[in-house]
Amino acid sequence: MKSVGLLRASYWIGAVVDLINAVAMVCPPLLATILGIERVPESLDFRLALLMGSALMFGWTGLLLWADRKPVERKGILLITVFPVITGLAVTTFYGVLMRYIPLRGAIPVWILQVLLTALFITAYRTAPRRIRTGDRKSYDR
Repeated sequence: MKSVGLLRASYWIGAVVDLINAVAMVCPPLLATILGIERVPESLDFRLALLMGSALMFGWTGLLLWADRKPVERKGILLITVFPVITGLAVTTFYGVLMRYIPLRGAIPVWILQVLLTALFITAYRTAPRRIRTGDRKSYDR
């Protein structure tokens, strides 16, 4: 079924994006490059905050892959990914721009990606089957 394929693609795309973000949080020079930050943050406070955030990003990567195992039953994960996760990250990036920490030229590609992910996740959620009939379960599960 096509809509289940869109769910699965959404989970995997989200997992890959989260994995890239998690790795960038563990490696601040990479994060600085992605966001266009000229000076790599080196303070212990900043490092600890990034490492805590990366643990959550790695966890969310796993959660999206877990959702792929039963895509229709776990489609609600996509809505939780949109709000509060993507929305919270977008607001945090906006705050970084307001505080002149993140340059606008670095934030715009991040926001574009977040809008595209939000559109994909909401579309996948809305076009997914409402439930699985007992006889169809094996075709959705791996």
